[in-house]
Amino acid sequence: MSSKWWRTITTIKTTTSKSHYHTIQAIPREITGARVSIKDRAQGRIPAVVFAQPNTTANESGPVRSVARKHLLTTERKQIQSILKEVDFDYFCSTKFPLQIRAGSGSTALLESGNVLPIKVHRDPETGKLLNLVFVWADEGTELKVDIPVVFKGEDVCPGLKKGGFLNKIRTSMKYKCPSEHIPQKIEVDISNLDIGDKVFMQDVKVHPSLELLSKNETLPVCKIVAAKLDSSKPTQ
Repeated sequence: MSSKWWRTITTIKTTTSKSHYHTIQAIPREITGARVSIKDRAQGRIPAVVFAQPNTTANESGPVRSVARKHLLTTERKQIQSILKEVDFDYFCSTKFPLQIRAGSGSTALLESGNVLPIKVHRDPETGKLLNLVFVWADEGTELKVDIPVVFKGEDVCPGLKKGGFLNKIRTSMKYKCPSEHIPQKIEVDISNLDIGDKVFMQDVKVHPSLELLSKNETLPVCKIVAAKLDSSKPTQ
């Protein structure tokens, strides 16, 4: 088996993924099925898959990844849980990580390595226990479609909120096509200067020029300061 098998508002900014996070260690998983996955989880491992995201561009000098073939893996639950203590879960799927695929548990033989981006996390709806992970290769020069979380700050000094309005968070994420080296971990929208009725639109959001907003209508609002409704049950003065 070959080893190669695997956008003016100045108060809006993006935060790029940090690069110091743990290198995820994984080993191949040759057999699939519910019973095998249950056994892997019982042994403290999380079934995972990594593949090249379809319809992406790649630098000619970068690694050639197979789009069609999925690479079945398992990762250590303790390591993933440790990573999630450093990376807020909301930002996990907009953070790149180095990945090393080794021949087996405890093996020093490296089969494949590179940067990956988590795109899906399956958890038990009742216990929250991690069940499965899905990654895509995020090699330098590739472009990936990423849902970037939107976070709001400045609520404590926002004029509209001080007047009794409330923040209508219309979008909690925005989807961009991002070069792998410029994937923002989150988009921070500062609402500290917004008054009642003010909005922030998609086209107002400043990001790295290499990012392409994947929306057919850039005039859609991200958030709005809405006036509080009068309580009709109370008599007017």
